[in-house]
Amino acid sequence: MPQFDDFHKVADLEFDIVKLRKALKEVLSKKKYDSANETKYIAAIPLNQIPGDPESIKGDSVRGFYWTKPDSSGKETRRAKPINENAYTEFVKDLEHTYFKEVYDALSKKFKLGRVRILLKEPRSTLSWHRDPEPRLHIPIITNPGCMMVIENVAKHLPADGSAWITNNIKYHNAFNGGEEDRVHIVACLTDYKFH
Repeated sequence: MPQFDDFHKVADLEFDIVKLRKALKEVLSKKKYDSANETKYIAAIPLNQIPGDPESIKGDSVRGFYWTKPDSSGKETRRAKPINENAYTEFVKDLEHTYFKEVYDALSKKFKLGRVRILLKEPRSTLSWHRDPEPRLHIPIITNPGCMMVIENVAKHLPADGSAWITNNIKYHNAFNGGEEDRVHIVACLTDYKFH
């Protein structure tokens, strides 16, 4: 039986999945996903930014900083520029009327947040094998049985039922969508969360 020590379901935090999907539909009627300078494996709609700085939610700032082992040498390589996650404190103004603002406010009361994004994983696609500077909080909005997150050698499906999960992205991991529909999560960087 696998041990899911790197996946923590937040016990006292739950959101309305119907409202999440309605808000997503509303946002997608007005905005497109930013593909982070045409990066094929990530697309996002940022929910917060550096105050007064709309450039902080474009291009490489959408993707973020990470380490990877891109080839058979196993040598670790750093990708992108470091991001000051603690500077992302302003909710994006044109989305303030959506349910996502209520979700953001609830998360802000419990956690020290960095960037908070709606992340798309297209059908039959995967992320690279990588590690991030901090843990992540996931709220799945749309998923299917073929969507898994893998941390080191443990794979777990995160259900789209309104629950929130903290994942140990400091370890090497990836996420894949083996289904035939989009996988969409709210993903928040947690700047001071520690795994035990």
